[in-house]
Amino acid sequence: MIIQNIYTVGQVNTYIKNMFTQDFMLQSVFIRGEVSNCKYHSSGHIYFTLKDEKGTLPCVMWKSSRDGLRFTLQDGQQVVAGGSVDVYERDGKYQLYARQIVRDGVGLLYEKFEALKRELEERGMFAPEYKRPIPKYIRTLGVVTAPAGAAVRDIINVAKRRNPYIRILLYPAIVQGDMAAESICSGIRALEEQHVDVIIVGRGGGSLEDLWAFNEEMVAQAVFDCGIPVISAVGHETDTTIVDYVADLRAPTPSAAAELAVYDYRQAQELLDGYGEALRRPLRGKLRESRDRAEKLGLRLDHARPESRIREQRMRALKLEESLQREVKRKLEDSRHKLALLAEQFRGLSPLAKLSQGYSFVEDKEGRAIRRVSQVHRGDELTVNVTDGQIYVKVRDKRQKERENAVGREIC
Repeated sequence: MIIQNIYTVGQVNTYIKNMFTQDFMLQSVFIRGEVSNCKYHSSGHIYFTLKDEKGTLPCVMWKSSRDGLRFTLQDGQQVVAGGSVDVYERDGKYQLYARQIVRDGVGLLYEKFEALKRELEERGMFAPEYKRPIPKYIRTLGVVTAPAGAAVRDIINVAKRRNPYIRILLYPAIVQGDMAAESICSGIRALEEQHVDVIIVGRGGGSLEDLWAFNEEMVAQAVFDCGIPVISAVGHETDTTIVDYVADLRAPTPSAAAELAVYDYRQAQELLDGYGEALRRPLRGKLRESRDRAEKLGLRLDHARPESRIREQRMRALKLEESLQREVKRKLEDSRHKLALLAEQFRGLSPLAKLSQGYSFVEDKEGRAIRRVSQVHRGDELTVNVTDGQIYVKVRDKRQKERENAVGREIC
């Protein structure tokens, strides 16, 4: 026997791996089976086997793909695992590299979900141009959800905390089961008729089956046709439904939906206070200027009033009177002083003062003073005034004194 081509084990395994890689179907396949030999490795990877009555298939889910698993994988569970089938070259074994795992029955729902999503997207129901803006300030909030449960409590608590004056209208809808889709549609239409400002449609978290009412086409159509902005708040942050794509705004949780719908009045109050202060500041300045101007005008008015002018003139007259009195007093004092000086001077010239010094004053009968010898004649009667009385004399003779170099006194 002649052996023409000889290959190594690695070459064969690589060839087989390439064959698997080139098979498009094996790159994205969903496989139903029962879980066995399930092991959570310390590295975070999950190793398990899918089996049915005709065979088994080794499977692995890497730690990086664990987001695709929303429950604890255990032996005996019926599941649908989605991923790619590939060859592990070292061992020469093929296995399923799972990217997502759902319980059996959910896989079919997931396919239905994807099909409806593609259809509605093609019809334009997800288009941004159809999204209505959420009003910033609302008075009435409509809520379509179950009347009991954490979702409605969270929405009410958050909404009332952000705005204690908000009005909340609750439509108690069925959110799970065969009647849920019709009940949710009725709630949307009923709140639209009440003319609320915003509608929150949602519920708490759950499995894909629990949330399926929000993946129904009739619910998506009701949200799309609603004339009032709709916020979807279905499940937890990782849950996504058809309603989330159709709604005007998606909230990751019911609490977040209340925060998005209801404006925090404290922020509005702070904003208004800031605006008020910005308005009051220049007004206070204007008031200050006006008050100062009014005070100045008031002072000018006080000066201009007749009473003030009279009072001012009266004060001026009093001051002038006091000044005049001081001036008169000063003048009187000066005159009195001058008079005293003149009196002293006159006292030295007074005839009586001369008489007291031994001199006498002579006058004729008519009272004329005799100063010269020529004024009298022999036989004239004269009166001689002395300090203690008069002496009456008669001229017997007169003699005129001769003049030499100086003028002498005349003696009778």
